[in-house]
Amino acid sequence: MNSGRVSFVGAGPGAADLITLRGARRIAEADVVIWAASLVMEECVTEHAQADAELVDSSRIAHEDVLRIYRRAAAEGLRVARVHSGDPSLWGAVQEQYDAAAELGLEVEIVPGVSAFSAAAAAVGRELTIPEVAQSVVLTRLEGGKTPMPEREKLREFARHGTTLAIFLSAARTSQMVDELRAGGYADDTPVVVAYRTSWPDEITVRCRLDEVEATCKERKLWRQTLFLVGAALGARGTRSHLYHPGHFHTFRKPDAGARRALRAARAAGRPAP
Repeated sequence: MNSGRVSFVGAGPGAADLITLRGARRIAEADVVIWAASLVMEECVTEHAQADAELVDSSRIAHEDVLRIYRRAAAEGLRVARVHSGDPSLWGAVQEQYDAAAELGLEVEIVPGVSAFSAAAAAVGRELTIPEVAQSVVLTRLEGGKTPMPEREKLREFARHGTTLAIFLSAARTSQMVDELRAGGYADDTPVVVAYRTSWPDEITVRCRLDEVEATCKERKLWRQTLFLVGAALGARGTRSHLYHPGHFHTFRKPDAGARRALRAARAAGRPAP
């Protein structure tokens, strides 16, 4: 008998058409679809699931109830699609489920999804890694919530890097978040994107400064399902890419000699690419 399979599927940030092709296939193949109705748009499931598939709203059950479904899948050779919002690898409570399913002898896989931070950046037309401005993105959350944070991962410590931050699960404590960012060195005029339920029909996306974040959230009553993008890259103009500069070469392209000399001179002088 088939041992059964559990596929942890990233549904993306909300919109039904932001799920991956592989994720849609896994839902279509599933005998049981477990999904969080409070976090995943209904169409992500109903547009792909079989008519006779068993649909289970995980927001109404506990972890132990989900494990009972996995045990049934192992006993009966069922295919289960466990649908998570965004990407399952980020705050998805996936690891304990993955390990439990594997111990039951089930075939287990994770199907990546589009994270909310990517959707938020797309919504405002921003690249988060602007050359000369920011080349790193830190995905984190504010300490002090239901899940303990390691001491070395406090928000102010990440803020000291001065790069782009994507801050999840922190909208209920925006005053504390802003204080931590200031303590880490972000100035009051640092650009911020406040993104609520990005790609849902009721999405709200606001550009503001760090010193306007708390008022922005209070005015719009944004206490949950809100992501913050913070950093200078959100307000910077794009700079000339070395990769596509005619003076740059790689395996598939030779450089223009004159452009190569100009690019080298700019690098030596610490100037942007011409």
